[in-house]
Amino acid sequence: MTGIRATGTKTLMLFGGRAHPELNEEVAEHLGVSLVPSKTFNFANGEIYVRFEESVRGSDAFVIQSHTAPINEWIMEQLIMVDALKRASAKQITVVMPFYGYARQDKKHRGREPISARLVADMFRTAGADRLMAVDLHTAQIQGFFDGPVDHLWALPILAGHVQENYAPENMTVVSPDAGRVRVADVWADRLGTPLAIIHKRRNPEVANEVKVHEVVGDVEGRTCLLVDDMIDTAGTITQAAEALMEAGAEGVLVAATHAVLSGPAVDRLKNSASIKEVIVTNTLPIPQERRFDKLTVLSIAPLVARAIHEVFEEGSVTSLFNGNA
Repeated sequence: MTGIRATGTKTLMLFGGRAHPELNEEVAEHLGVSLVPSKTFNFANGEIYVRFEESVRGSDAFVIQSHTAPINEWIMEQLIMVDALKRASAKQITVVMPFYGYARQDKKHRGREPISARLVADMFRTAGADRLMAVDLHTAQIQGFFDGPVDHLWALPILAGHVQENYAPENMTVVSPDAGRVRVADVWADRLGTPLAIIHKRRNPEVANEVKVHEVVGDVEGRTCLLVDDMIDTAGTITQAAEALMEAGAEGVLVAATHAVLSGPAVDRLKNSASIKEVIVTNTLPIPQERRFDKLTVLSIAPLVARAIHEVFEEGSVTSLFNGNA
């Protein structure tokens, strides 16, 4: 015999950052494991310290962190967690980011701009990550930024399930708020069996988050319109789109989005919008109680993330969770 054969089985270990502890605990509960205890704190100057309080040698480590505000701090904390695991001899490190920070900066629109989404992927690879897992990336091309496997999870089954349970699709039109989301809206329309409409808009390249809606393309008159997007940030796009749909004769507007960033005036815009009946989101990002309102419905992404982690650990198929369409 020319070597020594190791005995034993693989070990799944789940590590959670401080950005969204409720989601971490929920994922752990669905997996039937406990989060690995850690000692994490900030020094007086803001530097982050992380130490895991159990041996991780030879484990399949899954590091979950939602990139919420303050986004740079939580990305840095997750990078440090990955580095700690790499230096402690974890066998396989999977970074689980329900919301991928900087995903909107996925290409250069003008000269002398960064591609920050690629930079984030490079940093995690350098830190020691073997695999990435994210929910509803802003654009699918981000999967190619990471030199290793990327599991791109879709929240569509969770969001669409809620819509199907509470609304009649016979009188519904799925609407893409801009040309960039047409493919996703098309998948929604196929799932619900509805027509598709598109809102043509133009952004002001000199002013962040400023949008001007132009026209509605598609049949929306007398119908309930379902606006679908990957995220709601300041809610300017969504509320203007809802107003444009009502002006075009829509009966009412629903909004479904995966990531509830809800920056600045977003909550006031959404709850004060007479056009929007319901805003349906997931808990990929924490939503404090003071940012919640009557029209907001928050669905849990934890079961989907837990199932994907289990498939990766068991060397199964993540694609099978989405009927081969992911």
